[in-house]
Amino acid sequence: MGSVDQKVAIGLMSGTSIDGIDAALIRTDGGSNFSAIAAISIPYRPDFRASLRNALGQARPIPELTAELTSLHADVVVNLLGLADMSAKEVDVIGFHGHTIFHDPANRSTVQIGDGDTLARELGINVIYDFRSADVAAGGQGAPLVPLFHALLAPNERPLCFLNIGGVANLTWIGPDADPARSDVFAHLLAFDTGPGNALIDDWVQRHASVLFDDDGALAASGTVDDAALAELLLNSYFETPPPKSLDRMDFVLDAVSELSSADGAATLSMFTVEAIRRALRFLPSPPAQWLVTGGGRKNGFMLRELEALVGVPVRPTEVVGIDGDALEAQAFAYLAVRSLAGLPLSGPTTTGVPSPQIGGRLSSPRTA
Repeated sequence: MGSVDQKVAIGLMSGTSIDGIDAALIRTDGGSNFSAIAAISIPYRPDFRASLRNALGQARPIPELTAELTSLHADVVVNLLGLADMSAKEVDVIGFHGHTIFHDPANRSTVQIGDGDTLARELGINVIYDFRSADVAAGGQGAPLVPLFHALLAPNERPLCFLNIGGVANLTWIGPDADPARSDVFAHLLAFDTGPGNALIDDWVQRHASVLFDDDGALAASGTVDDAALAELLLNSYFETPPPKSLDRMDFVLDAVSELSSADGAATLSMFTVEAIRRALRFLPSPPAQWLVTGGGRKNGFMLRELEALVGVPVRPTEVVGIDGDALEAQAFAYLAVRSLAGLPLSGPTTTGVPSPQIGGRLSSPRTA
């Protein structure tokens, strides 16, 4: 890869858990150089979270929701800059993921709401947005997009897997020679969605226990897994499909556990996530020496203990190797924004199934927005 100047970038991420906005400020060249500057997470108001939840599955953007989502992201950027004691003029680019409300790569369709033009104009900063559409249009899955950043952060004990347990769970297998500055980096990576992450568990406990999430998996740990319900959940053909593959948050439902107690339902759904991850092992080039877990699921002790027992190697939160699991995805989209500016690929055959390495993202400049 050619020389790329270091840039200061902000990444903004609203994930499938629908809990809020993660924002991160970094310095990077889009290759092998990266340093973190600051990060924050701002939860959504309950009413906005409900509106966003209700929009899932709609294949067209919703103007009022898009406008409010964009405004909330602009406020987060202002807060982040204040935290870092920096001005907008010191930032080269914002990577604005928006929020995925519809994802159907088989029909070459994916929708992330969020207005990049408005964000650029309001903040006076270049914005890269619409990260997934080019990949999907070219025949890729459009997800996951974080593997290159995982490769940048990965410690030397390899092969290893990064496991992101958000609303949906996905993994990145990283081989010994994976380096995002190498032109052949995709030959040393494999990434795909493994199945549900926290989405079903969150939906279940919100409905049956009146809490937003199962804190540390305590409710699941107090229950008993219903083997018949788990077997029914695992009948989905997705788990037999070789990667590349990706999911929409709404691809799985709660019907199989509808008659269970709140604790037994939480236990069964948690084991559904864990068993789906275990079944993904068959597709990996070689067994990972360790699993590093990011996303909200890394705080679920029940799932991490059960997964470690199944895979037989350490399964630990990313913090054990000095990586901020709350900031990681936002940092990744800042990193991808810099790569996009430099004309470097964001995805490849082994990460999204796109036929060849794919450049992605659209640029909005405050001068033209």
